[in-house]
Amino acid sequence: MTVSSADPGVTLPRGMVIARAWADLGDAVAPLSNASGHPLARTVKLLLDPLVLRPVLNPHLASGAVAAEHADELRAAIVAAGPALAATAAWFQLLKKARRKAGITDGHPQDLYFQHCYELAHRYGHPESTPDAARVASGSIADLHAPADRLTVAELRRFVTDPANRAELTRLLRAVWSVPREQEHVPADAGVTGFLATCATDPDPRLFSSLVARAAGTGGAGELAQPGVARSYGLTDRSRITPPELGDSASKRQLPRPLDRSVFERLFAAFRQVAADDADTVVRAEIHRTAQPWQLADEASRVVMVLGREASAGLSGEQATGAGGRLRSRWAREAYVRRVLRMPSAVPGDLLADVHGVRGAYLRRLWVRLHGRELRREPLAAVELWSLLDGVLRSVIMDQRDRLRSALERAVR
Repeated sequence: MTVSSADPGVTLPRGMVIARAWADLGDAVAPLSNASGHPLARTVKLLLDPLVLRPVLNPHLASGAVAAEHADELRAAIVAAGPALAATAAWFQLLKKARRKAGITDGHPQDLYFQHCYELAHRYGHPESTPDAARVASGSIADLHAPADRLTVAELRRFVTDPANRAELTRLLRAVWSVPREQEHVPADAGVTGFLATCATDPDPRLFSSLVARAAGTGGAGELAQPGVARSYGLTDRSRITPPELGDSASKRQLPRPLDRSVFERLFAAFRQVAADDADTVVRAEIHRTAQPWQLADEASRVVMVLGREASAGLSGEQATGAGGRLRSRWAREAYVRRVLRMPSAVPGDLLADVHGVRGAYLRRLWVRLHGRELRREPLAAVELWSLLDGVLRSVIMDQRDRLRSALERAVR
């Protein structure tokens, strides 16, 4: 890609420059790409930014808009890293195979393995040229999932079930929920619509920062106090949000909806993402989080919930443009969605309800993603928000598609 640098004032969306450079790498990096052939959000976050583009050393390549005179430099850096990225993608496939063989289900493979695979690529080269690649992959999985010197679920359970701790934590839970909170619903900030209009192609960091500074997320949470609203968003099964229990047990197969979970269940559901703190710090922070707007601690997270609420409205049939229109279009293109809506009698009731309740599924998963980011202390940047919003819908689609496929396969046995 050649871009004229005659006008030093010309800038290009960074995501567009990266996507065009990524396309030059071809199918070898498909495991690191999304359905559109662009690099996954985690590929950018975990590989391209810290290991290839290195924005700390190259700040001119870090912002959401890249000056035209630097576009070729960015592209050249990605193309030069192509062989290493291809090897990284191949190692990632091997590690996932070893993970399945070991019966491991905890943690997100991309989060856990991307950077390690990049290290393997530099140490061994492509796995095709490594005679014992399968052994290296199995050893990596064993090392990566070895118990670390950090908080465990067993320690967390012992902490919350200790009688002295439990009494104090119960008092704290009662206290934080007894503090009066502003319940007035503030209509959607005009900036929310403005940000969603362009976030997929040209995200505006200043507008996102302005929404955070104006507490647009907190204002948008006010409606959750109204009967039935949080339930309509799929965040609770109750008519009104109630204070959570402290809890001392959890099962991933039977987790309640996000705002119905006990403190213990919330931490258990995202335990791999909990920062390496002691049980006291983790539990107290979670108790305080439960009493905040959207039951999230950071205003940036709350703003994203409002963005998701507005963008997902199109999934339930409302008119939508910008980010909402893109989500609606992706959903409407899914063959299984058309099949379910065309032949509802051939689909199990729970799956039919899933398709009709996609907005609730979307907002539930968005909340879970944001909660996990807070537990990892991972900041939110405007340039990655479209990848987050779009990735949540992709994840919902994949889950629903897999459940429908399994149900149909059982029906014909």
